[in-house]
Amino acid sequence: MGKVTENKQQKERSLLNTAFQLFTSKGIAKTSISDIAQQAGIAKGTFYLYFRDKYDLQERLIVHKAEVLFRHAIAAVQNQGSMDPEEQIIALLDDILTEMQRDPRLLRFINKNLSWAVFRRAMDKSNVDYLCEVKRILSSGGQQWQEQELMLYTIIELVGAASYSVVLDQDPVDLERYKPWLFRSVRAIMEAHRIREG
Repeated sequence: MGKVTENKQQKERSLLNTAFQLFTSKGIAKTSISDIAQQAGIAKGTFYLYFRDKYDLQERLIVHKAEVLFRHAIAAVQNQGSMDPEEQIIALLDDILTEMQRDPRLLRFINKNLSWAVFRRAMDKSNVDYLCEVKRILSSGGQQWQEQELMLYTIIELVGAASYSVVLDQDPVDLERYKPWLFRSVRAIMEAHRIREG
């Protein structure tokens, strides 16, 4: 990697990290491009070499944060060894929830802005085809599923909505107490989509 490319990547990372800090502390509406550029130590005009506006930066930041979370979760699942597809999906979700509990700002930012459409864009813009990776997990062990994307949509929406208050406020219970109930629901969703032989 050349010095120019490395420098550009460093500036983009600096803008993303600074924006995340400002968006999660001040809010997106109260954060200006000047605030981001100044705190990142970059000229305001340089900002526009990387992003159209702060909403473009916001979307790319959601994609970036979701990708980092997902990459970490996939690696964690792969390190656990042989599991059936259902247990791999549960392990994936468990890792994501644990990471979000470790950094509640991440949960607030991603959950407030994450939808199926954003998830799909994140997957489309990523260098790694994460949807393909999840489908690979689902097909391991010869399993077949009806309407895989509908199943994943339902799981993502359930986990995102149901875990928000649990992680941030421990309401109605803390995450560890809630996980068995949440994962039981995820298993039921998967079971409803499983294609039975014969």
